Amino acid sequence: MEVGAACFERRLSRLRGRVRRAAFLALDMEFTGLHSTSPQNNEPSLFDSPVERYMKARRSVQHFTVTQLGLAIFSNNNSNKYVVHSYNFFLFPSTLGITDVEFSFSASSIQFLSHYGFDYNKFLKDGIPYMNEVQEKILSQYLSASSWKHSSSLDRDVLKKAIDKVTCWIAAAEEEETMILQDLSGYQMFEVQLVLRRALQNVWTQPLGRKKIIVKKVSPQHRQLLENSRYDCCQKELILLSARGFTNLFQTLVRAKKPLVGHNMLMDLMHLHDKFYKPLPESYEEFKKNIHNLFPVLIDTKTVTKSIWKKFLFPQVSNLLEAYTILCSSNVNLKDPTCPVIALASDCSRYAEKKSPHEAGYDAFLCGSVLLNSAHLLLHTPTECSDAVKAVPSFSQYLTVLAKYLNKVNFIRGRVSSINFSGEDTPCRHPPLLVVQVQGWPEVNERQICQQFKAICHFDVRRLSKNQFILLSNKFKRVKFVLRDFKDHPHLRISVYRHWRHSPHVNCLLRVSGIVVVWSLLAFALGGAPRCS
Repeated sequence: MEVGAACFERRLSRLRGRVRRAAFLALDMEFTGLHSTSPQNNEPSLFDSPVERYMKARRSVQHFTVTQLGLAIFSNNNSNKYVVHSYNFFLFPSTLGITDVEFSFSASSIQFLSHYGFDYNKFLKDGIPYMNEVQEKILSQYLSASSWKHSSSLDRDVLKKAIDKVTCWIAAAEEEETMILQDLSGYQMFEVQLVLRRALQNVWTQPLGRKKIIVKKVSPQHRQLLENSRYDCCQKELILLSARGFTNLFQTLVRAKKPLVGHNMLMDLMHLHDKFYKPLPESYEEFKKNIHNLFPVLIDTKTVTKSIWKKFLFPQVSNLLEAYTILCSSNVNLKDPTCPVIALASDCSRYAEKKSPHEAGYDAFLCGSVLLNSAHLLLHTPTECSDAVKAVPSFSQYLTVLAKYLNKVNFIRGRVSSINFSGEDTPCRHPPLLVVQVQGWPEVNERQICQQFKAICHFDVRRLSKNQFILLSNKFKRVKFVLRDFKDHPHLRISVYRHWRHSPHVNCLLRVSGIVVVWSLLAFALGGAPRCS
């Protein structure tokens, strides 16, 4: 189900209720870009430690924004049937009052999402507003100080038109006469009222439905009474409620403390923190701590399926939809009546009829479905299977069998295989580093070195010195091939990296130590043995 700004507030109460009753929640996001090209070398690398990757990703999160958030709410009533309400929320940063947000677009991301039918008009015209705690505090201070300015040029045009219309009307109007302003939407309903009340001391405004405002000419005494009314829709608390937009639902997710499921969800978690909670901290450990406090149970289906694929020898897959298809067919082949039955709710049934890859709501639905099928498969392996699982498994049983994957979010191409949000990150095993000594090839760079090995293996390359480069791959066999095939290369001498031999720091230390030893020997030879006094 698609949800935009026009209908979000009316659906919020029902959404909150479904979140509170859910067994678990699955989430996916689409962004205006993934990896910022500024500064250079900001893309993920096998050399990255978790801290280095976090700093790279943090810069990207600060550059880009969320276009669409998918939330799949999985409910279960002590049976093997899970009813799914899957939502597509189009989001757009809050522009109410003094808040204004700058963000970038990546051409490749726009092209990618457009290929899969993403509607940028809905993102731009009907995106649900949101803000984090810092932005809300700034807006609250401005509202308390009776300060107001509008940031959107579109809203400025709407305001000018409304003020002109009301100014012409009020000159001839009698007290208690009214007029209606039409075709307003979202924040314009607040902005028009606040600006009119500030500019004209003899008018009062009230909303009339969701897109109209009734303007009334009043006396100063009547105006003062109305301003002190607790039913005024333009009170600070109501304005903030509207400006928070999707953040209101985010806060419900946090309070509910339901297991949160995603696929390769590190960037999703970083955007959740930055856009709806607080700007991302500089400290990686603080980020981990904050996320764990917000969402104590995280499950990354990429982490789970990587393990399952090795255990069950499934065919190679390249995306979430393929993983979903294989897992569903595997559980069907079990002919097990206790397999989870996943049914889309009647008002969210579009995904039952049509596949919509890279639509956030559909991918969230796939995430939750992959989780349930993975857990059921693990529960029925020979080591786990027992009389207890002949009955319909509860979701708590699924969580038990998934215990070793909880809070471990997949780490794409880096020094660890996953980020552990509830403990220490565990380093992963890579093939040995290779060092390339370049001869007779001046001005060579990392990209050119990488191209030399492209036919055999993709290496991440870092410069070690002017004529030396380090190579790192995650394919053990390919490293052996490179050592064999490049043995007689005219310009490249390749060997296994040895820290004591190739490290510039060790070499520098050895040189300095050598100089110290030489000078000590020379001083000893020239000065003779020390004498005792």
